[in-house]
Amino acid sequence: MSQTTPSFPPAGTGASRSRWLALAVLSSAMLMTILDGSIVTVAMPAIQRDLGFSPAGLSWTVNAYLIAFGGLLLLAGRLGDLIGRKTMFLAGNAVFTAASLLAGVATGPGMLIAARFGQGVGSAMASAVVLGILVTLFTETKERAKAIGVFSFTGAAGASIGQVLGGVLTDGFSWNWIFFVNLPIGLATIALAIRALPDERGAGLAAGADVIGAVLVTGGLMLGIYTVVKIEQYGWTAAHTLGLGAVSLALLAGFVARQATAKTPLMPLRIFRSRNVSGANLVQMLTLSAMFAFQIIVALYMQKVLGYGALDTGLAMLPAAVAIGGVSLFVSARLNTRFGERAVLLAGLALLFAAMGWLTRVPVNADYVTDLLPVMLLIAGGGLVLPALTTLGMSGARADDAGLASGLFNTTQQIGMAIGVAVLSTLAASRTEGLLSAGEDEATALTGGYHLAFGIAAALLVAAFTVALLVLRQPKRGKAPREAAVAEPAAHQAV
Repeated sequence: MSQTTPSFPPAGTGASRSRWLALAVLSSAMLMTILDGSIVTVAMPAIQRDLGFSPAGLSWTVNAYLIAFGGLLLLAGRLGDLIGRKTMFLAGNAVFTAASLLAGVATGPGMLIAARFGQGVGSAMASAVVLGILVTLFTETKERAKAIGVFSFTGAAGASIGQVLGGVLTDGFSWNWIFFVNLPIGLATIALAIRALPDERGAGLAAGADVIGAVLVTGGLMLGIYTVVKIEQYGWTAAHTLGLGAVSLALLAGFVARQATAKTPLMPLRIFRSRNVSGANLVQMLTLSAMFAFQIIVALYMQKVLGYGALDTGLAMLPAAVAIGGVSLFVSARLNTRFGERAVLLAGLALLFAAMGWLTRVPVNADYVTDLLPVMLLIAGGGLVLPALTTLGMSGARADDAGLASGLFNTTQQIGMAIGVAVLSTLAASRTEGLLSAGEDEATALTGGYHLAFGIAAALLVAAFTVALLVLRQPKRGKAPREAAVAEPAAHQAV
């Protein structure tokens, strides 16, 4: 059974406005998710003090969200194809908003961790289908490039706003308000989505109701992400890491075997036959693993070595967010249209490599203008990479697999970030300990550890560039090759 094409309004300027309103709704949902993630990190000390978290327990305010979010994305994306992506999007936003209210009124650690898990569930449900909805709304190359540029800009804006807003809300009111701020955004998103998003019927659960496969992939991903985020605590060779890692891999291997033989697979393996789907997801995983070095380790360097405060650090990194957002919003669409997403992706990866290379030489007594500001500007390459990758990654998916492809793309994002956390932070800490043992002072030892992390990040970007160069292919101009054939009638109505 094929998925029913979305029902668009009649052709004309009204239809065009409806699609851009739908993009605003999708972007606002993504803004809420990213905003929530960056705000929480700022408020963690206040949460620990008020709710009595232990240092180890406090990490679960982040881990509970990551495990639910990363573990359910793939399942949510496929279910969106089956029951309707609009239905999944609305349900996800409702769950996230309700969980945000529960987090805001939490009176103890257990209640907050449960609420954060619920937020992760809601985020997975909504985020998994966002790109699937977007690519069926915007089928023409130039418009899609603009839409993806706006969507990517939202991500950069959410990250930068969250760093500043988290401090303002926590210091000016209380940590509870970092969750309450989601309520008006969530309710407005739901109300507008009911009107703005196209109605559609999914293929039906009978087309892919693989319960065994769902249990295997969800269990494997959740356990895998849990294992990765705990590596820093237990170590790479600990029985905890090796044992749970082996179980996770076994579950995922069982899932793949199940999909190859199931009558109605949850994730048809045909999706990986596309070089662009497989290649873009691998490039994204490598790139986001590397970008952890910028997102987190640069902030640690500023605070632990240079002595910046939390607000100073957020303001110091603001030029990077502005650069990424500005490039993704105003430049990426034009470059993608003129030169093609593959060429733009390679250029963006080269800029990110230059940024990581620059960071390998930052001194202990760095000057912001000469040592760090150039990095903040070079990191604008991310504004080229993310929109191009999104287009390439979705270009090889059929219309009835768009939700699955969207969920897969978001899943590899989470896996990439989790790997970056585990690999770069652990190796940086080991290098720092070695330098301290050799008699170096703390600032020099920390800087040496961070230099190692930046060097590894640069190597990951070289690997991403190589995969992009050898595997990815530029999609044909016009509509996305496979999606367009299925979505053609709807596209004619919309334009």
